[in-house]
Amino acid sequence: MTQTKGTALITGASTGIGAIYADRLAKRGHDLILVARNKQRLASLARRLSNETGRKVETVEADLTSPADLQRVEDILRSNAGISVLVNNAGVGASAPLVASDVDKMEDMIRLNVTALTRLTYAAVPGFVARGNGTIINISSIVAVAPEVLNGVYGGSKAFVLAFSHSLVHELAGKGIRVQAVLPGATATEFWDVAGTPVHQLPAQIVMSADDMVDAALAGLDLGETVTIPALADKAEWDRHEAARLAMTDKLSSVIPAPRYNLRQRVNA
Repeated sequence: MTQTKGTALITGASTGIGAIYADRLAKRGHDLILVARNKQRLASLARRLSNETGRKVETVEADLTSPADLQRVEDILRSNAGISVLVNNAGVGASAPLVASDVDKMEDMIRLNVTALTRLTYAAVPGFVARGNGTIINISSIVAVAPEVLNGVYGGSKAFVLAFSHSLVHELAGKGIRVQAVLPGATATEFWDVAGTPVHQLPAQIVMSADDMVDAALAGLDLGETVTIPALADKAEWDRHEAARLAMTDKLSSVIPAPRYNLRQRVNA
């Protein structure tokens, strides 16, 4: 057994992408804290990973949309100095348009995809900064940059994750902390059943296996990528996108409106 690399806390860890992150990180030498709602699935996964890797695996049954449950996980992140990796994977999606969506379910989505992720990051980062190391992996989605593809609230929630990650990269630069936003495309998990469009209804050529998605994301982390899009063949396309965004930054605020609005013709009263 390799020497431990610290503990990785993974949300949404009982199945799909989260369970595969658990497997891969355990095999990389991390002890695990697995957080999810399904107690039986958590226990089964923990037994398997502990037996296969020899790593210490703890489980936390929690619904991150519940303030009390979320607080328990925040407390773990604040108090356990052995945690070196936070994988913010828990999330839910939707594929229906606004007029066909239940606004209460959309609010629940925001509570999980945005609020829980934010609070857990706020709980983890001070300790990471104090210790001078740590890794934050935020699972976003390609809809962060292509919100027209699925439900708009889902796209908006994942755009938040991407923007938040960009800000963390900026704020935590030089503090020994790695931040990565992962933007999966369609991935073969139970996500699609919950979202309302079963995965078998999608074109097979756009659906990546969850194993391949996580392996690509971890390869991107090893390469030092702050944004990883597992399906994007030409990284230069993303680099150009980011270069254009950053080049605009200093031009977005001014004492006068842009000339194209022709407001200088107005006479001041």
